[in-house]
Amino acid sequence: MNSPRWLKRFGASLLIGGQAITSTFKGHINNSDLIDQLMEAGPGSFLIVLITGIAAGTVFNIQVAAELSEKGLGSEVGGLLAIGMAREIAPLLTATLLTGKVATAYAAQIGTMKVTEQIDAITMLQTDPVEYLVVPRICAMVLMAPIQCLLFFTVALFSGQISSTFLYQIPPSIFWHSVREWLTISDLPFMLVKALVFGFLIAIIACGWGLTTRGGPKEVGSSTTGAVVMTLITVSLVDVLLTQILFG
Repeated sequence: MNSPRWLKRFGASLLIGGQAITSTFKGHINNSDLIDQLMEAGPGSFLIVLITGIAAGTVFNIQVAAELSEKGLGSEVGGLLAIGMAREIAPLLTATLLTGKVATAYAAQIGTMKVTEQIDAITMLQTDPVEYLVVPRICAMVLMAPIQCLLFFTVALFSGQISSTFLYQIPPSIFWHSVREWLTISDLPFMLVKALVFGFLIAIIACGWGLTTRGGPKEVGSSTTGAVVMTLITVSLVDVLLTQILFG
């Protein structure tokens, strides 16, 4: 019985990821393309992360602060927001945003190159397409995903503090004292570990789906959609596992 195509593509993506890791440790990195990919995964995505971080911190705080203030626990709002963001919301939402912004670009770019036979041309020039195309993208995502996550977390906390002060009259000093009380020393490093793993998964799945695109230009759209769906599913499942390992 033939395996489903998505399963074969997922397996191919994992193999491509392993090959890319090997090439990276050997120092075989396309530095010229790496700069472009760092810009795509970093500054090119800062605005959407910034806006979503502001919205997430404010909305989360409106929901939580209203309930806690009614029960006389307004002083705990900051801490609850901080651990919620650090342990779950910041890494997961950042990964979702980067999937929509960056993974679609990776899958579409490489998929287009595949169906227009540019990948074959690269191979004929005795250049490894994984080293040339995949390694810079994985390096960029592994470096930038934790930075984006930290940006999201910081912006969400400050927007939460501002909204709680203006809407529920919780003094900033009480908000930040609660944050310091609730956050443990391991929360931020573990948050960044999650973001790094998610960044790696986003890059290898998007590149894997691009490299396994078959057919004509119409298939590029299907590959891009498939890459996004598989990335979101994989990140969600891995998030459950990491949460159990890191915070269980």
